[in-house]
Amino acid sequence: MDARTGADSPATPAESKAPQAINLADYRPPAFQVDQVDLTVDLADRDTRVVARLTVRRARAGATDLTLDGDPAMRLDGVTIDGEPVAETRLTRVAEQLTIADVPERFVLETVTRIDPVDNTRLEGLYKSGGIFCTQCEAEGFRNITFFPDRPDVMARYRVRIEADASAYPVLLSNGNRVEAGTLDGGRHFAVWEDPFPKPSYLFALVAGDLGRLGDSFTTRLGRPVTLNIWAARADLDKCGHAMASLKRAMAWDEQVYGLEYDLDEYNIVAVGDFNMGAMENKSLNVFNTKYVLASPETATDDDYDHIEGVIAHEYFHNWTGNRVTCRDWFQLSLKEGLTVFRDQQFSADMGSAALKRIDDVRVLRSHQFSEDAGPMAHPVRPSSYIEINNFYTTTVYNKGAEVIRMMHTLLGAEGFRRGIDLYFERHDGQAVTCDDFAAAMADAGGVDLGQFKLWYTQAGTPEVHAEGSYDPGAGRYTLTLTQRVPDTPGQTGKAPMHIPVKMALLGPNGQRLDARLAQGEGRADAEGFLLDLREASQQFVFEDVGVRPVASLLRDFSAPVRLTTDQSRDDKLFLLAHDDNAFARWEAGQDLAGDLILGLVADHAAGRALDVDPAFVQAIEQVIADAETDPALVAEIATLPSEVMLGQRMDEVDVDGLFAARQTVRETLGRALAARWQAVYDAASKRLAAGCDAADARQQRRVKNLALGYLGAAGAAGLRLAEAQYDAATTMTDRLAALRVLANADDPARERVLADFYARYEDQPLVIDKWFSIQAVSTRADTVERVAALMDHPAFTLANPNRVRSLVSAFSQLNQVRFHDASGQGYRLLADTVLKVDKLNPQIAARLVGPLGRWRRFDATRRSAMRSELERLVAVSDLSKDVYEIASKSLA
Repeated sequence: MDARTGADSPATPAESKAPQAINLADYRPPAFQVDQVDLTVDLADRDTRVVARLTVRRARAGATDLTLDGDPAMRLDGVTIDGEPVAETRLTRVAEQLTIADVPERFVLETVTRIDPVDNTRLEGLYKSGGIFCTQCEAEGFRNITFFPDRPDVMARYRVRIEADASAYPVLLSNGNRVEAGTLDGGRHFAVWEDPFPKPSYLFALVAGDLGRLGDSFTTRLGRPVTLNIWAARADLDKCGHAMASLKRAMAWDEQVYGLEYDLDEYNIVAVGDFNMGAMENKSLNVFNTKYVLASPETATDDDYDHIEGVIAHEYFHNWTGNRVTCRDWFQLSLKEGLTVFRDQQFSADMGSAALKRIDDVRVLRSHQFSEDAGPMAHPVRPSSYIEINNFYTTTVYNKGAEVIRMMHTLLGAEGFRRGIDLYFERHDGQAVTCDDFAAAMADAGGVDLGQFKLWYTQAGTPEVHAEGSYDPGAGRYTLTLTQRVPDTPGQTGKAPMHIPVKMALLGPNGQRLDARLAQGEGRADAEGFLLDLREASQQFVFEDVGVRPVASLLRDFSAPVRLTTDQSRDDKLFLLAHDDNAFARWEAGQDLAGDLILGLVADHAAGRALDVDPAFVQAIEQVIADAETDPALVAEIATLPSEVMLGQRMDEVDVDGLFAARQTVRETLGRALAARWQAVYDAASKRLAAGCDAADARQQRRVKNLALGYLGAAGAAGLRLAEAQYDAATTMTDRLAALRVLANADDPARERVLADFYARYEDQPLVIDKWFSIQAVSTRADTVERVAALMDHPAFTLANPNRVRSLVSAFSQLNQVRFHDASGQGYRLLADTVLKVDKLNPQIAARLVGPLGRWRRFDATRRSAMRSELERLVAVSDLSKDVYEIASKSLA
């Protein structure tokens, strides 16, 4: 039966390119709730049959018609209510909705649909990846499987029966606990899974395939035994051990820190090669991108190991912050994602170095989220409208959202924050709620007023804070003046001052914290200095009993996601770099000094002056690397120059060529001037690694050794020969990739040899070949645009795999500023051409490629015109997806 009795007339091209926005202000609770879902999924490549029995009740007085969401491509074979067929005259199917007229107050609805998983290149709903059936239902993928009120505030219990060919798909998985399994005629079998916890449809999951299993177990603090399984291709099981160990550490940590334990008998993780996201927290059945599960020293870098640990923890932590309590609507996405990112950041900090983790998190925030805040897609942590919700899985919602939670933690303290979490679950377990509900629990538990603070949820843009200090030696008084402004963003102007927590300390001549007294201004002393509450556009904070001129260490630990400028001199920053006892603040001083130096050289480049590097900066870096044996990883972070992308954020108009020339000059100067120092660092780290050290120390030694290799490679031929030797002798992917990166940027005969060797070594390892593509995409060589275009025709490249697209096209357009923004416009054309091709396969991935073109206003007239032309070309396409249309059209607005 094809119930299309109310089909719309065809839309005009203009209408099809202007889909209607969905607004938070229009939210209404669902007219009907679903209490129970019974699914039978009969799997077949081209013709999967889905029978859905929904136990439905009216939730809004006066509602008579039930509207369900459903993919227009689904075939509808039948509809019954309480066992009786529904007349076609009561069915209206328009676009993505099926409406059933005049339904009773309570009833059982059964629909029969047929879908084609093999043809589902969007990778949303049920699709096939490498011979495995799997699902991805967040945000709105469940509607591609069956008709349903596909919104997060409809929470139901699920019982799922899966039927499939037993030899091809011996493993059948879904949410909850397996309650039944058996054989069927014709070589088929079945499994029944039951999830006792109500959940929204976006958390539904199903996997079927011929998979290997790595098993383990965990016993919760209350004695519940939990079976743990990681499912992957059998050839990859030897790479799953780190993921399993990370899962067990995360489970123990969540019990210890938050008192949250796992609530089912089984926890499954499945690794698949085709996945739009990093991973998905489906209740008890997490589906993961292989990138965040598989690791061995020979195929994964130290950074890969860290990322796997963090993502494994993130998805596990969602069991409570996202699954047990979920978001009422998609505008509240940061309720679960911001909170869970903060929790996984806490976990990773506890598992390793808190200082290094904080530096890494801030670097990501500044590189990606600050750019987002300054661009056409700027939006609040809680957006007020969207056209396509997939476009709002952003660093603003995730990473800035995590910073909002971190600031609450700072304001309430660890104990107050824990009380707030406990109250949040006490009030809302099993519910779909809002960011306001979370803030209310925090305010009530901590006894604080978060009224002004909640502007962080509703105002877009990165606040700009300026600090000026003055010292009165006669009175022993230091006055700190802080001013703030929140820049205008699309749709928001004239914004109110924010509540900004500012951690700071006053340092004396030897770097010691001074015992001053806060005599004026809102704030309090703490163990590491002071916590100031900046609430007004301008405030003064007066400190008494300050016996010597202090140097202010400001925004310690990056206590708020703001852009900070100060009146501090170069000497003050050099002092902080040398003496600050806060590791983040010390790193920040180094970044400021490097940024000031490089931007000064950009001005020299524009004026045609010689590019001379300040000897004081070289000396400061020399002093830093003298500590390489004491704290190698922190030294490596401090001695790493800020990226061109981050430096460009400090410019009104990005000088692409000037930035590249200036940064390269500083890098080469440091390499040559400190060559003996770098060689000593390299040799000392190599010796320590050869002698044997524990895993944590080995990672730090590799980090500083490969930093030194990078500088030596920039210095000249001797460094390139060292890189070639390291490549050939490497026993870890970290060392081999670091050497390859040095050579990939060089005009050196060894370059092509090692690139060919790398491919030959790892051509059967997809995740490693992703690295091979990325290394070439970010090369600063002048022929990189042509190289990227040629690689798109390589037999190993495919537009159908999101990881492969990200490894080449995203890496080139987002990380290689100088070559993507080549004045010829070739990079822009390549990106727009790729967007249009990918849009036919996977609109979600295509939309995520568009972002670099949206920053066209930040560049010179030639580049502005070229980028704008490519955006105009995109929006002129008649059958463009709404995903790409939203990004491209807003970029032009």
